[in-house]
Amino acid sequence: MEILRYVAFSTDPQGGNPAGVVLDASGADDAAMLATAAEVGYSETAFVRDACDGSLDVRYFSPLAEVPFCGHATIATAVAHAERHGTGRLLLRTAAGLVTVTTDRAADGTLVATLVSVAPRTVPLDEADFAELLAILGWSAGDLDPALPPRVAFAGAWHPVIAAATRDRLADLDYDMPALTALMARRDWTTIDLVWRESPTVFHARNPFPPGGVTEDPATGAAAAAFGGYLRELELVPVPATLTIHQGADMGRPSTITVTVPADRAGGIGVTGTAVRI
Repeated sequence: MEILRYVAFSTDPQGGNPAGVVLDASGADDAAMLATAAEVGYSETAFVRDACDGSLDVRYFSPLAEVPFCGHATIATAVAHAERHGTGRLLLRTAAGLVTVTTDRAADGTLVATLVSVAPRTVPLDEADFAELLAILGWSAGDLDPALPPRVAFAGAWHPVIAAATRDRLADLDYDMPALTALMARRDWTTIDLVWRESPTVFHARNPFPPGGVTEDPATGAAAAAFGGYLRELELVPVPATLTIHQGADMGRPSTITVTVPADRAGGIGVTGTAVRI
């Protein structure tokens, strides 16, 4: 397999979130894909196969396990595909469902990709799970923003949304990784979406990702899509809306994610970002 390496949600290879991309994974079985993702060592690697109807089958593996959907690896895959085959619209068949992604060139020549997620939804966060999660994070009820209530949000993968009251609280991340790994495995959560609201449409996020074998993800497109659906469902932003999410700065890998939230409650959430080859 030819393994490509990209950074998504940044134009600087030192920022963003690295992803592996295999544009032709035909013939590779699950064991080979998992082993390749472990060798690459990034939070996710995307494996692509051509489908007979012109769509693309895409599977995502962390170094430890397969995940149903990954936003930053999707953006990286779309840009890698566009570099070889030209810009346009792709239909991706993922374990989470059908995802469309469109690529275009910005005025400066940078390739930009926009994915549209599967239909998002949220469910209540169980009180016992919420209490356990706060204890693992070392957060208290007083650290939270009451205007953004805790929920578990989905747009291809499940992410509890926990909102900090201050930027300082978000910056101070020190958690029990084995305990969080165990809780997330029991509940099938992919990352924990920790957010702080700077303004009505600008947010900062951090995403612990122990199921992927990493302490934190520097840019999480799937969580950003889920968060956009959360804001729409709970009527926390007027829609349609365009949001900016800053992530990765506390890790030294700044990332910028643009989230488009349509008014149609049945519509998927748009996630836009750049990607550059490492």
